[in-house]
Amino acid sequence: MRLLVWLLCALPLLAMAGEAPVQLALRTPQGDELLRLDESRVVERSPLPATLQAPLGSLWKLFAYAWLVDHDSREPAYACHGQSREEVYCCEPGGSIGRDEALVRSCGLYFAPDRLGLQASDWRRYWQARHAPEWLADLSRLQPQTRVPVAELLDALENLPAQAEARRVLLDVVLNGGDGQVAGVLGGRLRVKTWSWLDERDAQARQGGFAGWLADGSPLWMGAPGTSRTVLARYSEVLGSVLPAPWPAETGQCVEVGLFARYPLKQVRSADGSSAGVGALNGRYEVEFENTNRLAIESAGELFLERDGTRPQLTARLSREEYVARVLQREASAQPAEAAKALAVAIRSYLLQNAERRGDCLRIADSSASQRVAPRPASQAARRIAAWTDDLVLAGSPVTYHSDSPGPARMAWRDAVTQAESGVRYDAILARAFPAASLTRWGKPQAACQPLPAAAQWLTARRREWRPTLDMQPGYAEPASFAVCRLFSGRPHVDRERRRIYVRELFSLQDRLDLTHEYLHLAFEAHPNGQDEGYIENLARQLLLE
Repeated sequence: MRLLVWLLCALPLLAMAGEAPVQLALRTPQGDELLRLDESRVVERSPLPATLQAPLGSLWKLFAYAWLVDHDSREPAYACHGQSREEVYCCEPGGSIGRDEALVRSCGLYFAPDRLGLQASDWRRYWQARHAPEWLADLSRLQPQTRVPVAELLDALENLPAQAEARRVLLDVVLNGGDGQVAGVLGGRLRVKTWSWLDERDAQARQGGFAGWLADGSPLWMGAPGTSRTVLARYSEVLGSVLPAPWPAETGQCVEVGLFARYPLKQVRSADGSSAGVGALNGRYEVEFENTNRLAIESAGELFLERDGTRPQLTARLSREEYVARVLQREASAQPAEAAKALAVAIRSYLLQNAERRGDCLRIADSSASQRVAPRPASQAARRIAAWTDDLVLAGSPVTYHSDSPGPARMAWRDAVTQAESGVRYDAILARAFPAASLTRWGKPQAACQPLPAAAQWLTARRREWRPTLDMQPGYAEPASFAVCRLFSGRPHVDRERRRIYVRELFSLQDRLDLTHEYLHLAFEAHPNGQDEGYIENLARQLLLE
């Protein structure tokens, strides 16, 4: 009887001993760590052994991607003809796939060295010049079965060319994982390429995982039993509790904010009471408004004092993520965390949808009619929330919010707090407030075209009527082809490279004016008139209204 009890107790232990361990290798400021995990916790931490090896699996595609980006390659898209079983990872028969999507979907046919014309000698010289390990410099070893030391893989990832581009694109792996549930747990912290290969312990089993970076560029690798599709979803909860949320390496394009848009300034004083000089501000200051109110501000060179006649004006020039953190600090709070994450995504989405583009920067007012911005550095708590949600926005719906008044396409902070306190996660809070929207990344709303056939037909018919007028305009060249795409966020615009016009709908006069305006940008793209907003707008109104 005792023997039977002992055997029954030992069976789970024997089963665990037969399974490949779940391992996470992570580069930290203190050195490389190896974490052994189960689905709920860290079982063991130790320094990463130099002897730990793993198959490359699909990670070889990441190095081919880096080569193409760093060489500014113009390789053709891969066209699917239904002649290979591997096309299931690429596109439907009759379709095609580009480089970024091929990396996310793990389309090996796209990155095949023969298709890309990669030469072994050129490949070797390129990677040797970057002090890459031998397995990476040898093109013949760029195979899924090649076993490599995990420590060397982390080195290669840390020094990978085109790392910033890869990190941006690979956020889609998290966004697509587990039917969108992985992003609910991990936010924008993880940017990874998944991998799978045969389990060397069992020819009938698979092993898989991922490798890539945190948002700050820290490399990491994970391996576990199962396929790449199951590992990320299965272990997302424990990863969510283990992974830090460092400040991202790329914090987004600059955002110019006209501070105190609705409150005229009287003067700005330095800490010693003297009037502040025009230019960049450094230190602590006091702002006095025309209504006699006063406010302490602080700057480390990001606030600029200008004068419009005799009246002072303040402008903040911030990175996108610092802007998100400062708005969160000014409009609400970093607690409760899930409500703050939801609001951070809403803030970033509102910026994308409503900011004006001024050169390389976005321009938006500091106002209760848009978003209010803290005139001092964001707190560490607010920055952690911005970093956790880095790059995440909503697409498919206008995004607004209010302190306590919900409405269509409007989230109430009060409701978000109530939901967070009852255990609702940030992505569910957003889904309740914006049921037509979905989480995506900052650059993705413009990445695809949902056709507006009625708008395209209207434009085709009208440009025949406009032709006598347009043919008289210097620089007009009627495009042979174009597409009209539905705009989910931001302002109407034209993608000249892809011959796409992005507008919202064709319901109102303003919609038709937007469509005409952007079409003219495309038709005058080779002439200076195409860059003259005043000329384009006047011509659009002449065609449409006269």
